[in-house]
Amino acid sequence: MGTEQIEDAEAVCGALDGALRAAGVGLPSLGVDPLSYGSALPLVLIELGRCNLDTARRLTAVLRGAAG
Repeated sequence: MGTEQIEDAEAVCGALDGALRAAGVGLPSLGVDPLSYGSALPLVLIELGRCNLDTARRLTAVLRGAAG
């Protein structure tokens, strides 16, 4: 995996984390999938991780609000 792709993925994770937190949602496990760092494939995955029910409800409300 190229350094540029990993740096881009880390930047996207940071932007997503910032946007979610601004909306009152924190995903503690959000990050670049660890397997992406050692992969030879041109595919970087973002790990959204697990969350508790309250966080899932807040995320659902934010997405519904954004969808109009």
